[in-house]
Amino acid sequence: MKRRYFAGAAALALVAGMAQADGHQPFAVGEGDFNWDSYNAFAEKYDLSGQTITITGPWTGLDNDNVTQVLSYFESATGATVNYSGSDSFEQDIVISARAGSAPNVAVFPQPGLAADLASQGLLTPLPEGTGDWVQSNYAAGQSWVDLGTYPGQDGTEDLYGFFYKVDVKSLVWYSPEAFDEAGYDIPETMEELKALTDQIVEEGGTPWCIGLGSGAATGWPATDWVEDMMLRTQSPEDYDAWVSNEMKFDDPKVVAAIEEYGYFARNNDYVDGGASAVANTDFRDSPTGLFDIPPKCYMHRQASFIPTFFPEDAEFDFFYFPAYEGKDLGKPVLGAGTLWAITNPSDGANALMEYLQTPIAHETWMALSGFLTPHSGVNTDLYANATNKALGDVLLNATTFRFDGSDLMPGEIGAGAFWTGMVDYTTGKDAAEVAKGIQDRWDTIQ
Repeated sequence: MKRRYFAGAAALALVAGMAQADGHQPFAVGEGDFNWDSYNAFAEKYDLSGQTITITGPWTGLDNDNVTQVLSYFESATGATVNYSGSDSFEQDIVISARAGSAPNVAVFPQPGLAADLASQGLLTPLPEGTGDWVQSNYAAGQSWVDLGTYPGQDGTEDLYGFFYKVDVKSLVWYSPEAFDEAGYDIPETMEELKALTDQIVEEGGTPWCIGLGSGAATGWPATDWVEDMMLRTQSPEDYDAWVSNEMKFDDPKVVAAIEEYGYFARNNDYVDGGASAVANTDFRDSPTGLFDIPPKCYMHRQASFIPTFFPEDAEFDFFYFPAYEGKDLGKPVLGAGTLWAITNPSDGANALMEYLQTPIAHETWMALSGFLTPHSGVNTDLYANATNKALGDVLLNATTFRFDGSDLMPGEIGAGAFWTGMVDYTTGKDAAEVAKGIQDRWDTIQ
């Protein structure tokens, strides 16, 4: 039975109808299907009365409200006071405060690269002993998360500095169940099947894909996500990491092949709405609307978990995992992003907070609000605020490898510059090897 979601219902949460603990906590302790045993066990272990733990991060608005509510359970369990401060200029603020010796106890980093920079300067504290073992045992694709949070310290010794909590998924294909049902199309489970479906749609007179790269000054970034996903589906995770760090050069044949895998879909006039020439000029926010036209202008759209925000009101939609090649034996890799928590000013309370983030209750209370996904394999996934998030969470739990958005890990001049523009050049007809060499030449100038 197919899942069916509606854009207008995306904000519905489990909060409705549940008892309020107080004005701060959305769910009464002990009620509902939450893992309150993990809360009680943690509360019995810690008494932090009188201690204050300061946290800063990138979340403002609704996410600020959500994280404050989630942390209120840590406060009630331990007696500690937690002060979270969100900032739109977090990246600049945390560097200034850390170097000045006035950093908060904990910082929430939206990108691993900045955390790695601060660790190399001796401005982060390694996480408590055993945290890495816990992550390996309790997170799906656990080694991936350990690797993403492990960096060399000031003395060059590698240690685990970052704990991932709140994750986003990018390896998704969105579609209209009504259009698929009417055409009799099955959900592809391998890349081979996805390419076969693409050809079948063309043979039957349809257009398989909606793709748009337009994004103002950031035009081109959707294509970088395609290439990153293709790297994970054609090469090993180690090759992906080497590419992102430039140990593998951008013009390596493996990278060129991944770019051409993207081009297999985007540069074929029969495969994309408007033809290949329209891809670079179509705004990414507008590109998926063709899924819902009657008859559909296209049948599939590869994009991250945020894209339903731009679907037409009350559009009926679903998604499937952007599949891997059956013949390459690379498992089920997932591309995404997320936030990692790191200790910037050590204290007993900071250590306790990092341990609290390992409890199911720390994840479940945010799952039941909105905008939260977790790879924690010990949570009750029925507590997700809506069916969409639950299904997205299943993608994370089924992942064999997780890798962070590669362009976000590259130097800004590359990941948010030459890579973007290079993909526009490639999409509009330039040779993949030539584009890759141009990006590498640019990278060489900033070494």
